[in-house]
Amino acid sequence: MKTRYLAIVPFLAAALLVPISQAQVPVFQITPAQSSVKFSVKASVALEGNFDKWDASLIFTSTDVASGVLDIKIQAASVDTGSGMKNDKLKSDDFFDVKKNPLITFKSTKIVQTGPTTFDVPGTFTIRGVSKPETLTFTVSGVGTGSGEIKGTMAFDRKDYGMNSGIPFIKIADRVEVNVDIFAKRVSGPPVTLKKY
Repeated sequence: MKTRYLAIVPFLAAALLVPISQAQVPVFQITPAQSSVKFSVKASVALEGNFDKWDASLIFTSTDVASGVLDIKIQAASVDTGSGMKNDKLKSDDFFDVKKNPLITFKSTKIVQTGPTTFDVPGTFTIRGVSKPETLTFTVSGVGTGSGEIKGTMAFDRKDYGMNSGIPFIKIADRVEVNVDIFAKRVSGPPVTLKKY
């Protein structure tokens, strides 16, 4: 009987420790309805738009802000510029190549606090099957309240990712700016520990 009891102890301990360990880290939920991913390119005719289908997560392994991982997955075919012709061109193999590469992704490698409400988020950006290091620069509102808006920008050279073509009758620049606007709320766990400035 004593042996059987001792065998059960590790299982009971594991069952009790799982919720405790989960409670030790901040858990955030992102609200897609209040969030957006947009892009713009300087061009002879306005070239900007957004993606209608995407998903993002912000996961922390400790209360240290540096432990956070931002993971964004965008359905490339959901691009919407307001023009069917522009959408089709961007979906083609000259640009996003959505048939072979349906996802555009960004996964952070760390989060670096640069000011009271500003952060650099370096990570791996992948578009049309090409992956390179890029950095999102974020400004966060609502610090200390448990919820807030995370506004970030990232610029990249489209030719670095094999997008060398143009669009008929439209002169476009090489530099693409991405704007990420995420609304996140801490649903459980302690707050993230930030540096004091």
